[in-house]
Parts: sequence; structure tokens; C-alpha cells
Amino acid sequence: MFKAMKRWYTKNRIQPLKAGLAVSRLLRDPDDTGQVFKVLEALRGDSLSRAAERMTTTTPGLALLQDQPNIVTALNDRETLAGLPEGSIGRAYYDFVHREGLSADGLIASSDEAPSIDDMGQTEKWLGNRLRDIHDLQHVLTGYGRDPLGELCLLSFMTTQTPSRGIDFIVFMGRKKAQKENPSLDVTGAVHEGREIGQQADWMLLTRWEDRLHEPLKQVREELGFRAPTKYRQVLRAYVEAQPTQDPLAA
Repeated sequence: MFKAMKRWYTKNRIQPLKAGLAVSRLLRDPDDTGQVFKVLEALRGDSLSRAAERMTTTTPGLALLQDQPNIVTALNDRETLAGLPEGSIGRAYYDFVHREGLSADGLIASSDEAPSIDDMGQTEKWLGNRLRDIHDLQHVLTGYGRDPLGELCLLSFMTTQTPSRGIDFIVFMGRKKAQKENPSLDVTGAVHEGREIGQQADWMLLTRWEDRLHEPLKQVREELGFRAPTKYRQVLRAYVEAQPTQDPLAA
């Protein structure tokens, strides 16, 4: 009984002061990705356990849980990605990370800034790592950019697909700040659109992306229900037109 209660407490404990400090730093510097992982650790719950349980209800999910592939190997193979056809998922991913100066290893390094989680099972660790490792792939699939608004909208999409109170907190605080600083723009509508897209699209954790990087991006978006983020693009365009010399919704 005591061990069960301890496991429950460990999974569901929250550290609001640490979360608030990390979010404050993230809002000041949206490129400080390590703060995201600190928020997730401070407000950790059993979302990964619930995600694993949900995956066991489908054949593709069960296969992925059994195999636990490491997508970083495929995403770091830039020579192969660069050789894929124009318009494919892998080529679009390569172009995105090359343009932004990113890498899958960079996300891993950022996550290492957060406290290590020793009591997490292997399945939960794999799921958490996979969600981290496909972050930039989710940018490509959804069409959201790396500007602060694009990141907020993507986080809204992500926490809809795989609920996380840490990401919920980041979205809530980031949306309030961005809307207050840009009252004439429909920031809230753009962020809510991310949630709507997440609800309509197939769950990204059920796809073995390693096997689909060669496929046409447009075709896969249509197949999996990823509709274009029109509100996000409208808000971004309006902001850029009004302040062309500044970063979109810069913090």
C-alpha cells in the first residue's frame, strides 16, 4: 500500500514555483528550450502512462510499444533526408531543420537540462523521448513555424493529442502574454485553432514515422487530417505587415 501511494505521489506531484520560474524564463527567451522540459518535470503527471495505455488499444500502437524504434537515427541521417524527393516528409524536415539550424540531438541536449526522472518505466521513457524527438517533425506536419506564436500553437496541438498539464501551463501563460501585448490580433483564436487541428488529426504517436519519411507531405497531411492553420497564418501576416522589422510576436 505504501509503495503504491508513493508511486502515485511521485507521478502526480507538482512544483508550482519551479514551473513558474521556468515559464517566466521561457517567455523572456522562447529559444531557451530547456525551460520547457523543466516545466514538464515540475508539473509532471501520469500523461505518459495514459498514452501508453491508449496505444495498447490499437494494433499499430502495440507494435510500436513492442519495437520501441529510435527515430533520432532516421532524423539525423541528413544525407538520406536531403536525397529524398522534393515535397516528401523527410525532405521537408531536412529543409526545415537546415534552415533553422536545428537537429534532433539539440532537443536531446535541451531535455538534459531538466532533472533526471529515475522512477519512470522503460515504456514511459521511450514515449517521452519520442514525443521530444518528433517535435520538429510536428512543425513540418502542422505547418507551424518556430516564431513564438507558431510554437504556442504547436504546443496547443501537442497537448490536445497527448494531454500534459505542463504544456497546458506554458500555453496558458504564453497566450495571455502574447494577447495582452498584441490586443488587435486574434492570438487566442490562433492558439485555439491548434487545439482544433489536434482534435481532428490522427494521433501522431500511432504512426511509425521512420517508415513514412519518403512519402509526399501533402498526401500524408490529407490522409491523417492535418488541416492548414489558417488563423495562425492570418495573425502572423497581420503582425509582419504592421511591424516588418521585428520578429513575429517577439517576446
